[in-house]
This record gives sequence, C-alpha cells and structure tokens, in this order.
Amino acid sequence: MNEGPGARPSREPTAPGVLRRREELRADCERCAALCCVGSAFSASAEFAIDKPAGQPCPNLSADFRCSIHDRLRPSGFGGCAAFDCLGAGQRVVQVTFGGRDWRAEPGLAPSMFGAFALMRQLHELLWHLNEALALRPAGQLARELDEAFAATDRLTYCDLRELALLDVDAHHRQVNELLLRVSKHVRERSGRLGPDLRRADLAGKNLRTATLAGASLRGALLTGADLRGVDLSYADLTGADLRGANLGGADLATTLFVRQQQLDSARGDARTKLPSRLDRPAHWAQAG
Repeated sequence: MNEGPGARPSREPTAPGVLRRREELRADCERCAALCCVGSAFSASAEFAIDKPAGQPCPNLSADFRCSIHDRLRPSGFGGCAAFDCLGAGQRVVQVTFGGRDWRAEPGLAPSMFGAFALMRQLHELLWHLNEALALRPAGQLARELDEAFAATDRLTYCDLRELALLDVDAHHRQVNELLLRVSKHVRERSGRLGPDLRRADLAGKNLRTATLAGASLRGALLTGADLRGVDLSYADLTGADLRGANLGGADLATTLFVRQQQLDSARGDARTKLPSRLDRPAHWAQAG
C-alpha cells in the first residue's frame, strides 16, 4: 500500500530479524568479565562520585566481580553506571574475541581485552543503530543498503585480536553514519514531519517547552538539563543527543528515532511521558516531574 506524504510510517509488526537482533544486542553481564567496571575511565561529576582511571577496578566491584551497590547506584552517586549500556560488546569480547578466556584468570590479557572492548562497543553501537533503522522499514534501496551495512559491521565483530586492532573503526563509522543520515531524512520526510536541523546544537539548560521539535534532527545535540516538558518529539532524530538531566515530563517520544534506553535512564520524566514500546520507563522517573 502506498503511503501519502503525511502518512505515519508503519512500524508494526516488527520483523522477526529485528527483534532477534535486539535481544542479541543486550548486555549479558553473566557472560562478560566486568570489562566496563575495570576498563572504563570516569571522572568525579554529577554522574560519578569518584575519579577512576581506565584499567583500575571500581572500588564497588566485589570479590565475585559483581557490583556491590548495583541496587543503589543512583543514590550512591553513580547515575552514570546506572545508565551505561555496552549493547552486548562485553560478552562478545569475552566469548568470541577471547574464546571464553578473561583477564581475571589471566591478568596478562587485561590491556588487550580492555582495548578490544572499547573498539567492540563502537561496533555494537553501529549495529544497534542499523538494526533500529531497519525497524523503520525504509524504502527498498535503503533497506538493501542497511542489510549490507549490518552484515559488514557484524563481520567486523568476529575479527581476531590482531585484525581488530588494525581496524579503522572511525572510517567505518563515517560510512555507516552517512547511510543513517539518509534513512533519518527519508523517514522524517515520509512522515510529513521534517523539522529543523539542530545537529550538535548547544541547548543545555534551555526552556524548550514552546519549541517546534517534531521531526527535528537533534543528532548529537547537547540537551543536558533542558526543559522539554510537554514537547512533541514525534519523529525527532535523537541519535547521540545528551539528555542527562533533561526534563521529559509529558513529552511525546513514542515515535522518536534512534533514542536509546541509556538516554532515557539519564533523563527525567513521568507517567505522562510517551515512550516507544521497545523501551522501558526508568524506575527513577516515578519521583520526577
């Protein structure tokens, strides 16, 4: 059936392949080796209570390599950890790249494992975005290009350690990003909601309650602490937008493009906030308005 220029693109039912890949791109900490708790660096801020250099275990990591404050990360000052998602990169490095070996039993593996994790996380972020682009059911040629890009990126995640270290991930990212930009514009045009181009705009702390943002490109926009209460974000592209502390109370994100759970977890919202069905309403939103 042909869609008119103002029609809302059909997004249901979601193809089985998209659903399967969403499951595969979920973090499985039981099959990882606490890579994010050791390999990642963070600085004392509103998101992290302490400084921690890369390669040093977080002091909250217990002897069994579980987070000792996992059930109280936010009140303990580790909201950044609560919102972190490796999208399955951790278990891919441990189970595939290193064949089940890990730095805990073989400390000499630590530097190469942490380096591989940083690269793998970038690849898994690309896989996630490509899969969500396919879920938008773009036109024939774009769909074929997305399939090819997903397959090519997935193949890279099976590189051995030497091949992985030689990858030009930035170049691959630029190539994939160009495709994702085309898909975003296509879907927003198809919906009849092509809004303003606010890519990488600094909107931190701004009152945006009266802004027209439906169909806007907010890719990489700085929206920390922004007031977005009641704003219509239908078909807005939120790829990489920084929503830390943004107030989404009553906002409409039901058809927002490329918004991740991690972004919602770092923001504030309430029971009136409309979300895509694939995402969960963060528990801490119950106390936000």
